[in-house]
Amino acid sequence: MSLIDRERGGGVAPAGPPAGGRRRPPSVAEVVRAVTDGGPPVRITGYDGSATGPADSGITLEVRTARGLSYLLTAPGDLGMARAYVSGDLALAGVHPGDPYEALALLKDELRLRVPPLAEALELVRGLGWERLRPPPPPPQEAVPRWRRLMAGLRHSRVRDSTAISHHYDVSNAFYERVLGPSMTYTCAVYRGPDDSLEQAQATKYDLVAGKLALKPGMRLLDVGCGWGGMVRHAAREYGVRAVGVTLSRAQARWAQAAIEREGLGELAEVRHLDYRDAPSGPFDAVSSIGLTEHVGVRHYPAYFGALRDRLAPGGRLLNHCITRADNRAPHRSGAFIDRYVFPDGELAGPGRLIGEIHDAGFEVQHEENLRRHYALTLAAWCRNLVANWDFCVGEVGGGTARVWGLYMAGSRLAFERNGIQLHQVLATRLTPDGVGDFPYRPDWTP
Repeated sequence: MSLIDRERGGGVAPAGPPAGGRRRPPSVAEVVRAVTDGGPPVRITGYDGSATGPADSGITLEVRTARGLSYLLTAPGDLGMARAYVSGDLALAGVHPGDPYEALALLKDELRLRVPPLAEALELVRGLGWERLRPPPPPPQEAVPRWRRLMAGLRHSRVRDSTAISHHYDVSNAFYERVLGPSMTYTCAVYRGPDDSLEQAQATKYDLVAGKLALKPGMRLLDVGCGWGGMVRHAAREYGVRAVGVTLSRAQARWAQAAIEREGLGELAEVRHLDYRDAPSGPFDAVSSIGLTEHVGVRHYPAYFGALRDRLAPGGRLLNHCITRADNRAPHRSGAFIDRYVFPDGELAGPGRLIGEIHDAGFEVQHEENLRRHYALTLAAWCRNLVANWDFCVGEVGGGTARVWGLYMAGSRLAFERNGIQLHQVLATRLTPDGVGDFPYRPDWTP
């Protein structure tokens, strides 16, 4: 009995062989049923008119083109789904593309994929035609695979890091303004409660960082990976600190420096377009790194934290804020979707590895906290902003890029909620050569 003979139901009517005795190719619905265990949890419709899955599902996954089916078949898993979705060949009805969180949660919880037995798989391929297994060109939003990036240098070399940062951050400042909100802060906020606004939570985060660093008027702060200068401007405006920020994104540096001048902070604050390895030597009273460590590369941690240590005066404090794996055994490299569409060459370590590397670089680790749940709330707020400004964002960066962001942020929210990834703040101090430091016996900031 063939696959097509026995995989009936789900809204696809049986069809015998047409005149001439040749069997028609399997429908999209039949392909879906062949590769799912127990059927899909959502309604799935095909460009050929076939359908499968619960008819009363509030969410429908639409395979709109033959190219979309080829994307799904030639790159099983998140990469094929992403290619089809970003290109518009796969659509989700029932959820907004700026926030497909509900659909992702349902698919993660209930979709069970299966690998058909060899004979069944071969029959399926023969019915579809071998040309269906020829990978279509990926959407233009996709970065080249890791092996091809060697043309730009070794992983985490200066040139390659610059290319990776540009891929993600030099999208459009106007786009980021609509998604991130007035603070232009692209890192985890800190919520005192779920009813806080995004702007309140971002200000709370900056105050928390400033408190941990014990910032006071006249102190010197270096903020590496400063983005659009949020911490630099906050430290100068609220604490009277002389702050220097460095970012590898030209677009961020231009926006940040213009904001500094617009806010009248030019005598205290400055943002430079620099690699963190070329940051001013200091010495600084405090160093903040908020969201840069993810781009450094785990094997470069010793050099990275060593560079930050060398820029601190003895007794100075470092606050490192970054995404981590939930445990220390997980792979460092990200999955295919994140690597190709979001953070090329991004790497995450577990919290134990992170703290150990800071310690081994010559710091004394004083405090650590996990803000995982706060990042889930932050991402939900960014998705709401994307939905509210969808038409503008699509006009600014195109529908494909806007869909990448909705998918990435909603998926990341789910990962933080489910403890797939975490966000850790680590506070450390540089001691004097004889081990002396002035860190208080108890924390001197407001939690």
